[in-house]
Amino acid sequence: MRLLLSFLVIAVFSANAFAKNSPPKIQVYSRNPGEFGKDNTLICHVSDFHPPDIEIKLMKNGQEIPNAKQTDLAFEQGWKFHLTKSVPFKPASGDTYTCDVRHLAEKKTITWEPDM
Repeated sequence: MRLLLSFLVIAVFSANAFAKNSPPKIQVYSRNPGEFGKDNTLICHVSDFHPPDIEIKLMKNGQEIPNAKQTDLAFEQGWKFHLTKSVPFKPASGDTYTCDVRHLAEKKTITWEPDM
């Protein structure tokens, strides 16, 4: 019985160690240097977050861009996760491109800055 109780205590402490919330690091960039009117790919890479309750949206002028592709959820050492979402796009002058991320109850919006 003591052995079972010892394993239970260890399991509880181990679960608490993995249960720490870590907010995501968010990077928004394009595959190629940003040039107006040229085909490109908009990429949002989200990393170092826990738990994996997350939603990523790529937006153009406040509207979600359709047909975006997302990688499978993956984790790194320390049980922190990462995801990447991307979509083809053709930047136009005056348009705003963002990556909206919801992790747990927190929301962040990061704007893509063209290299022009």
